[in-house]
Amino acid sequence: MLQKTRGIVLKVTHYSENSVVAQIFTEDLGLQSYLINGARKPKAKIHINILQPLHLLELVVYYKDNNTLQRIKEAQQYPTLQHIPLDIVKSSLALFLNEVLYKVLKHQQPDPQLFHFIHQSILWLDETESPLANFHLSFLMKLSKFLGFLPTVNQDQKPFFDLIDGVFTGSLPAHQHILQEPHTTIFHNILTASYEVSHRFHMKHEDRIYLLQKIIDFYRLHTENFGEVNSLYILEEIFH
Repeated sequence: MLQKTRGIVLKVTHYSENSVVAQIFTEDLGLQSYLINGARKPKAKIHINILQPLHLLELVVYYKDNNTLQRIKEAQQYPTLQHIPLDIVKSSLALFLNEVLYKVLKHQQPDPQLFHFIHQSILWLDETESPLANFHLSFLMKLSKFLGFLPTVNQDQKPFFDLIDGVFTGSLPAHQHILQEPHTTIFHNILTASYEVSHRFHMKHEDRIYLLQKIIDFYRLHTENFGEVNSLYILEEIFH
């Protein structure tokens, strides 16, 4: 069956001398693995260059319900990312986002709202001229909503955040998976802010690193087999 859908590239692995398997999160079919023959040849119909992490694609695909490897009839970048591939800060952020997304979308069923959020976030990152030091923090918290563990926000600010239960609380939990002041307030601000204003929250380099590590812990607690995030150190260097 032929089907048109949009896709976001997550991972490409070599399959044979000239062929690859691309794992693409699609709008209508969820996460799919596509065998693309000859993608590494210079005159490939679907060239490996358009299969870079987080590239946005319009696809015409063959879909068979029980196949673990699907096929692509047509693929083109749309819209083409203008700045992420060329800007060291944006490309580093994209590398980090891509690694996290690959971990949390491994078995993802079709979810058009989740797809739209990721698609729009990539476009915002590509087009914005705003400072980006807090973008990844904001992205992770917005993403948690679609994954089912968005923290509950209280009207009155509580001094602690319990990473296991995902709630702000007035009493210190009996475990180490917590945020406390001043990080609770920073976290609350990031949690409730749009991308457009997230850069206005000023924090020290070490506070940003600490908060990111705690948010990664939060993901680890709520995502099966989340593991380590290898690209963390790149962000620590870039936003020094």
